[in-house]
Amino acid sequence: MEFNKYFDHTLLKPEATEKDIIRLCEEAKKYDFASVCVNPCFVSLAKEQLEGSNVKVCTVIGFPLGANSSSVKATEASIAVMNGAEEVDMVINVGWVKERRYEDLVYEIALIKDACEGKLLKVILETCLLTDEEIAYASKASMDAGADFVKTSTGFSKGGATVEAVRIMRETVGDKLGVKASGGIHTLAEAKALIEAGASRLGCSASVKIMEELGK
Repeated sequence: MEFNKYFDHTLLKPEATEKDIIRLCEEAKKYDFASVCVNPCFVSLAKEQLEGSNVKVCTVIGFPLGANSSSVKATEASIAVMNGAEEVDMVINVGWVKERRYEDLVYEIALIKDACEGKLLKVILETCLLTDEEIAYASKASMDAGADFVKTSTGFSKGGATVEAVRIMRETVGDKLGVKASGGIHTLAEAKALIEAGASRLGCSASVKIMEELGK
């Protein structure tokens, strides 16, 4: 895979404006990134800006805490897809992981997968809040529920992607799911280390800087 296609070019800051999203989309088209990842209110705008390109529109659901009710998350996902989202990154219910509520986790993820109407679903585990065992547990629940990817982080909690978390996720899901590393990826060296550990996608706001570091 070409290096640029690892990137979900991301802007999720609450103060982001339409102008910022348009710039994000222009950068994504220039480098032909895999997707742009934006908040749900910007999905329609991003879809419009990316028309005719190969860059997909990704959005976030239940973001950033994952503590919304399952029905609200599913409705949010359904609306996002209706507005043009081609990939959906949902935040898992972290408390349920801690409480080992496996059936509830699988039910919610499957519900949201259904609401995605065949679009790609990534499950954000928020690995900085989990033990190694819990990372594996949440990854298995995501796999059993029919998710397409597991993802490390929102970028809004205590920490971002780590090589060790990515390695655990990849070991758990094997080649059945993708693994997205996100949060705190600022350099080419960090990106390459996460890919080597098993990441097949990188959620990153520093995508352009990393591509420039690569000499592109």
